[in-house]
Amino acid sequence: MAATSLISIVDDDLSVREATTSLLEANGYVTAAFGSAEEFLRSERLKDTCCLVTDLCMPGVNGVDLQRRLSSAGHSIPTIVITAHSDGHMHAAALRCGALALLLKPVSEQQLISCLEGALQAGRSGAAQ
Repeated sequence: MAATSLISIVDDDLSVREATTSLLEANGYVTAAFGSAEEFLRSERLKDTCCLVTDLCMPGVNGVDLQRRLSSAGHSIPTIVITAHSDGHMHAAALRCGALALLLKPVSEQQLISCLEGALQAGRSGAAQ
C-alpha cells in the first residue's frame, strides 16, 4: 500500500463517496472526493491523482466520458469504474477506454482494495517506462 498515493473518488452519490473515502482512508490511503467529473477535471488534485475510482453513470459527464477527456488531455490515470447498472454496452465502453476494472455495486471492501492495489501497481509500472 502506498499511503502517499492520492486516490481520487468521483461519484455523484454523497453516501457512496463518503463510504468509499472512509474505507480507503481506513486502509491508509490518501483520498480526494468529488461530486462530479466536471468538479474533478477542474480541480488542482487532478495532477496529483495516482488512481481514479469513478462511478459509471453520473449526470453530465459520465465515467466513460471522464476517461475519454482524461486521455485526450494526456492524463494516464489508472481507473476503477464502479456502477449499480448492468448495462453491457457502457461496461464495454469503460473497458475500451482503459478502465482497469469495472465493479458492480455494492462493491466489497476486499474487491475494491484488491483492484486498487492492482491499479496502483499498473500506474507505477507505467510511470517507470
